[in-house]
Amino acid sequence: MKSELIEKASRIKLLLTDCDGVLTDGGVYYGAEGEMQKKFNIRDGMGVERMRNLAGIITGVVTGELSPSVVKRAEKLKITEVHLGSKDKPAVLREILNRLELKAEEVAFIGDDSNDVEVMKLVGMRFCPADALPFIKDIADYVTEAKGGEGCFREVAELLISAKGKSAPVSNDVIDLGNGNKIGKDEPCYIIAEIGINHNGSLEICKKLIDEAVTAKASAVKFQKRTPEICVPKDQWEVMRDTPWGRMSYIDYKRKTEFGVEEYAAIDQYCKELGIDWFVSVWDTEAVDFMEKFDTPVYKLASASLTDHELIKRILFTGKPLMLSTGMSTTKEIEDAVQLVWRFDENYPLLIAHSTSAYPCKPEELNLRMIQTLAKKYPGIPIGYSGHETGLATTVAAVALGATFVERHFTLDRAMWGSDHAASVEPQGFQRLVRDIRDVEIASGDGIKKVYESELGPMKRLRVNISPEYLEKPKVESLKS
Repeated sequence: MKSELIEKASRIKLLLTDCDGVLTDGGVYYGAEGEMQKKFNIRDGMGVERMRNLAGIITGVVTGELSPSVVKRAEKLKITEVHLGSKDKPAVLREILNRLELKAEEVAFIGDDSNDVEVMKLVGMRFCPADALPFIKDIADYVTEAKGGEGCFREVAELLISAKGKSAPVSNDVIDLGNGNKIGKDEPCYIIAEIGINHNGSLEICKKLIDEAVTAKASAVKFQKRTPEICVPKDQWEVMRDTPWGRMSYIDYKRKTEFGVEEYAAIDQYCKELGIDWFVSVWDTEAVDFMEKFDTPVYKLASASLTDHELIKRILFTGKPLMLSTGMSTTKEIEDAVQLVWRFDENYPLLIAHSTSAYPCKPEELNLRMIQTLAKKYPGIPIGYSGHETGLATTVAAVALGATFVERHFTLDRAMWGSDHAASVEPQGFQRLVRDIRDVEIASGDGIKKVYESELGPMKRLRVNISPEYLEKPKVESLKS
């Protein structure tokens, strides 16, 4: 930008935007039940968060539309200034300026159509997308290279961030999950009960597992989501297997253990009622598309998928925090995955879990010091641990070594039928695990040496020499007149 535009941009505290033609491509879409929907650009959504976090710029939507999908999108992005059905946009602007005590030069607007002209003339900086109407481009201070709904908002956001001198990478040592929970430095360890496929395709078993995770005071439950037709190699489809449902082909068995929309909707509601987070490991891009129906706080990438860069890219376009697991991976493969994330966005909310992909894993192969190695290699990124061992002590040790989140497979009974039960933790064991982790956190203290009140008695009984500061001072009685 030219110097005068940079000067204008540096003063902006609020970015207002129209919706159709700016945040969306202006198209009309319909859902399965005929309801009208809007197509929002995911990277634009990240622009809202980046402006708020990096430059202190808040976002508002002022639109003549009356669309529930705009409200839902705004809620997801934590946009509080939402003005729908606005027939008089200048009046809306004046009300906002008065209420927020802002000057007109501290506000920018992105518009694209004739109903944006008057309000754009009143603000300090005017933007429009590449496909805006010609007379809108004539009054705009800046025309983006991107079209409406294709990243124009993100482009404006990055220009404003840059003008504030906040374009350098920031530390993501604490990841905000957007629901009141955080993962990272100085936060309580985020403890994940990995249900995975241990529900054996039964919603009833699944709910019992969620109940037990809540009783154990876990932070979250996690599942695995696959599209069997993509994840199961063709040459294994017709291999016959004995299952709890009888003898069937491997592809049918995998279909049997996969939950669909109905089951995940029930899980979503159940977890919200019980106040516990839930999310999934996604194994293919279609699984990501499926999961976007639900507002889970984070995506997990299983160790087996660390080299699936197309899957990583698809997750990145959701804008949600990404938790990478590093089992069965070389240092180079980990570096390649992290660089892929950083090329997409140098400030993307990323978490890395040390792991060894053996089920169950022998103690000599856990290599827990890798937690510290990863922390040194990637400062500012929360490092965690995904364990597959049979005991509990080593997972507690992982927290003592710096793991900010831990994950263990969870089952009602290790003797149940299924591939992951044997390397899982049962309910009573998970309760002990959470209790011991919390004890370790409390016992870790702050690293500052101090003498506690409880030590004063033993000190006075056992020490020959006591520092003057701990000696009782003589009481001075006041003189009576």
